[in-house]
Amino acid sequence: MGGSVGCLGGGSKSKQHQNGQAGAATSPRSGAGNNVRVFSLNELKTATRNFHMLNCIGRGGFGAVYKGNLKDGTQVAIKKLSAESKQGISEFLTEINVISNVRHPNLIKLLGCCVEGNNRLLVYEYAENNSLANALLGPKNKCIPLDWQKRAAICVGTASGLAFLHEEAQPRIVHRDIKASNILLDKKLLPKIGDFGLAKLFPDTITHISTRVAGTMGYLAPEYALLGQLTKKADIYSFGVLLLEVISGQSSSMSTWGPDMQVLVEWVKFSLVSHKCETANITAFGILPSTRYGLKYHRFT
Repeated sequence: MGGSVGCLGGGSKSKQHQNGQAGAATSPRSGAGNNVRVFSLNELKTATRNFHMLNCIGRGGFGAVYKGNLKDGTQVAIKKLSAESKQGISEFLTEINVISNVRHPNLIKLLGCCVEGNNRLLVYEYAENNSLANALLGPKNKCIPLDWQKRAAICVGTASGLAFLHEEAQPRIVHRDIKASNILLDKKLLPKIGDFGLAKLFPDTITHISTRVAGTMGYLAPEYALLGQLTKKADIYSFGVLLLEVISGQSSSMSTWGPDMQVLVEWVKFSLVSHKCETANITAFGILPSTRYGLKYHRFT
């Protein structure tokens, strides 16, 4: 999550919950559907050592994410939603079940949830290698060597997951916040898109996830950022920005270049025009990976 983690992934599989209490006034387990395990708040507190700060592995617009260990030894990522859902327990669980039914190798798997009082928590498979943001753009101690083959595989896998959301998922889903921190990497560096489908759980009056302003600066398509026109094209634009980050090893939202303090997309556009390139010949203006990945490096000028 370059500022937000979203939903983290890995390889554990959901099991039907046999014991434990849902802790809600009604019995939400019966409305959760076949794919969603309903956890008690106590279970998740135990798994995260009462949401200890040392177990917090990221924070984002929807809330903080904690690494957890279930009683059976399964590692999970637990997202503690910070916003208050506009839906009641039954409606919330119905929507969660819809999200859980959206399955693809390049989408993070939702394993379960917790609904007690005002608490809303989501339990996901755990990503051993955290996010692409950490691997590519994070501190040196968290970076992972990514050669061109690995980078290409991450880009292709992300594109495959995004195409599934847009064209095959039922219902169709526009992600609204494609970015490096929402691309999770499992132990084999397989990319998995996180945080998809969550926007429907919250009212648009919550500004940081509203239709008009959802997303992260540096990734937002102009028509979406200025006019709130939300289509799958907004995701495709964000994916294009993500590609630039993967190629350059630079952040689209944090780094600036030149006297005009241009962000990555602006700088690339300016460089293309100034070099009068008809195509994006990236070597013409120095977008090459840094030496920390063992590849040739040429810094922006």
